[in-house]
Amino acid sequence: MKVIGYVLADFPALSETFVGNEMRAMADRGHRVVPIIMHRLNGLAQPEDVRLADQATTLGMARVSQAIAAALRPAVSAPRALTFVARQKRLGRLSLLLNGLKIAAVARREGCTHLHAHFAGGAAAHAIVAARWIGATVSFIGHGHDVYSEPEDLAAKLASVDFVIGTCADMVGDFESIVPEVKAYRIPCGTDPDRFQAINANEDNGRFLLIGRLVEQKGIDDLLRALALLPENVTVDIVGDGPLRNDLLKIAVELRLRPGQVNWLGSRPQSWIAAEGGKYLALVAPFKMAPNGERDTGPVAIKEAMAMGLPVIGTRFMGIKEMISAETGLLVEAGDVAGLAEAMQKMMCLAPEERRAMGAAGRHRVEALFTLQSQAQHLSAFVEVA
Repeated sequence: MKVIGYVLADFPALSETFVGNEMRAMADRGHRVVPIIMHRLNGLAQPEDVRLADQATTLGMARVSQAIAAALRPAVSAPRALTFVARQKRLGRLSLLLNGLKIAAVARREGCTHLHAHFAGGAAAHAIVAARWIGATVSFIGHGHDVYSEPEDLAAKLASVDFVIGTCADMVGDFESIVPEVKAYRIPCGTDPDRFQAINANEDNGRFLLIGRLVEQKGIDDLLRALALLPENVTVDIVGDGPLRNDLLKIAVELRLRPGQVNWLGSRPQSWIAAEGGKYLALVAPFKMAPNGERDTGPVAIKEAMAMGLPVIGTRFMGIKEMISAETGLLVEAGDVAGLAEAMQKMMCLAPEERRAMGAAGRHRVEALFTLQSQAQHLSAFVEVA
């Protein structure tokens, strides 16, 4: 099986668990995985991702002399690297070529035959240069801001890879509209249903749960406004932190939400979510498009919740509408505050056994469609034939 070099711009990040999850799943699939990190983050992160980062090669470890040595051993495909360097506009050409050659040196030393980047930004650009220089195949996966709010030379990248992964059907269609000849495949980010288990209990804790960074595309402002339309006994716990925390607290005050109606729990590790998430009444995920185009295209938090047997209230938006069916939850239009409040009221009015049946159907759907093993199986197949 091909040795896969994972080219990552910033790693490990607490909210980007899907990156480490995929690498571990590909290793379990039989690939040797070589993490190559351009910038190592030292903030909060999942412990298992920190262990991956400890084993990685960072760009700072590679010397200029190694880049020069790589430059003197170009593969037949090396002119394609130079063509891409010249075509792209975002990065300085000399910097891109030098750092691409450093990555090429690491990848060649480790025997990498395929390079794969998460996000369509700088990591993808450097992976293309490095792969073409050593004669490896190359791909990247898009997620959200990198495709929709801050795209960087996306057409050039799509034209330069062997294939690209979209996390939902809408993204695949968008890739194909930019470069019709691109090989674009849909692979949703999966989760591990063995880790996120349903809790066998006759009663839930009566509270809704939202998991996500406090940013515009999570629709937390819509959730707060929906709460203002509901009885005071409807409560939500919000797991996550982010730049909009103070703005959201201000909105809650302006709406006169009572203390305890919204509980701001801050960031929590996946171990907490696995242990506590299954105790809730339902997950609420009112995700939408931010004013700058930013969006969540296939939130893993929804699949984790479904694996834990939670019904989900979500929006008919991007990959969310592919996850939630009528048997597993309720869908409303993105940005529809009244519709969100109505769905939350409807969920609360369901009998406990009805919610448990909905949650059981959600877990079955995850096991059938959204596991890490399925994700790795499909990605592995595309890598092997690239």
